[in-house]
Amino acid sequence: MQLQEGWIVQTRKKHPCGSDRWEIVRTGADVKFKCLGCGHVVMLSAEAARKAVKGVENAGR
Repeated sequence: MQLQEGWIVQTRKKHPCGSDRWEIVRTGADVKFKCLGCGHVVMLSAEAARKAVKGVENAGR
């Protein structure tokens, strides 16, 4: 699956704040996610990001 900026995705594991919904902020060799629960920003490699994503909730605005 090719992830794109602006998508709202659900991850397999929950963030410590309790949310499992993230916004994709940047894509490329690394993917930057922003937690929709607390606003924390996390960067993962593209491969790790694809494995972490369970599903896409909103594929665009």
